[in-house]
Amino acid sequence: MTSIRRRTLGLALLVFGLSMLVIGFISYRYAAHEIEELHDASLTQNARLLEGLLQASLPDEYRGVLLESLEIALARAEQTNTRFAGHPYESRLAFQLWEDDRLILRSASAPESSLADHPPGFTTQHVDEYDWRIYVLEVANANQRIVVSEREDVRGEIIRAVALRTLMPDLIGLPLLTALLWWSIGWGLAPLSRMAEQIRSRDPQNLQPLTLNPLPQELSTIAGALNRLLERLRQMRIREKRFIADATHELRTPLAVLDLHAQNALTADNMEDRQEALSHLRSGVARSTRLVTQLLTLARLEPEEESQPDYRRSNLLREVRETLAKLSPLAAERSQQLLLNADEQSDWLILEEPGAIETVVQNLVGNAIQHSPHRSAISITLATTLEGFLLMVDDQGPGIPVNERTKALERFQRAGPSAGSGLGLSIVERLVIRHKGTLKLEDAPNGGLRVRVSLPSPTDADRLSV
Repeated sequence: MTSIRRRTLGLALLVFGLSMLVIGFISYRYAAHEIEELHDASLTQNARLLEGLLQASLPDEYRGVLLESLEIALARAEQTNTRFAGHPYESRLAFQLWEDDRLILRSASAPESSLADHPPGFTTQHVDEYDWRIYVLEVANANQRIVVSEREDVRGEIIRAVALRTLMPDLIGLPLLTALLWWSIGWGLAPLSRMAEQIRSRDPQNLQPLTLNPLPQELSTIAGALNRLLERLRQMRIREKRFIADATHELRTPLAVLDLHAQNALTADNMEDRQEALSHLRSGVARSTRLVTQLLTLARLEPEEESQPDYRRSNLLREVRETLAKLSPLAAERSQQLLLNADEQSDWLILEEPGAIETVVQNLVGNAIQHSPHRSAISITLATTLEGFLLMVDDQGPGIPVNERTKALERFQRAGPSAGSGLGLSIVERLVIRHKGTLKLEDAPNGGLRVRVSLPSPTDADRLSV
């Protein structure tokens, strides 16, 4: 596993090293140029000093003494006696004094070859195994030339020494800088370490939000995302517990009834009693199956922030007609009629979550069949509106009082002895909300209950995107 601390430190040192390399190279080139200029200026200055001595108004005998004295003084640069010791680089500086084609004076370090053959000014030439930086000065109003020179290897040695001394503090300070960066990065990442430790030591059952104070701005996004995830997990756990509690509560009685019917069938004295017990057992199994199906459907429809259902194109009229065909046997058992009213020529294209329309119609019409008396009619009306579609289911049952209609949409709310599990309207409401529609309970024109479902029609963009 890659350490953020090591990676950050490595990146910082890489950037610092490359920066110092570029800066060092530029500094080296700049220092070399300045040293070259400084040494050239020194050569020029030495040449001017000699020119001044030679142009002094002296008799010829004194001029000879002056030249002799200069030659003796320059010869001391080659001596190792500490009494006359100068600078180590002194012997690497040289000059020659020419008058016409005659060498009248030279330093002991100067090459024996003539350096006066070069034009006035600065040149760089290879003489006697060394490269020399040469400055030639012609003495004014005299047939004399002053040649001052310096070995290039001496200049290179000086430049390298200056560059090394310039970079030495950086080389020495690099380990210290590494330690300081390591400590500072660790200090900066301390809140992240505390967050990791808090998560690591947390009880798996504890889904409360993380509390870190103070929290750096960079970690607030991570902490917020973790807290939102913990909240979703907490809500999911609450829903799971509620589902288990609801299922346990609702299935306890049906299972006990099934067990009772099974015992009656086993202990029946005659065939009629046994058949009656088995018939009740079969009805109880069907009711329990429907209850389990509705519980699972309701659990699937629990709202979740990240839940984004996949929609498909469907024909609303065809979906309703096919579902009514499946419910016809149930209505026939009670001698009931299912009447569908719809305009066949209208555009019934709708975007639905797979199976949603079938579930809505099954629950609404199933409730209407259960609450309507025998030999009654159940009317299902489909219509188009400016906003979308309208689905209305009218039964001829006892209806629901106005003050109880809001409560009827809650889970496990039953009405009358023939009521089912009390989940049908809750499932329908959940599906309608997921499709951005509305659900209303009203009085049917011929008595009973009317359930009005309004669903939006798909936009042009929705038609193309799905």
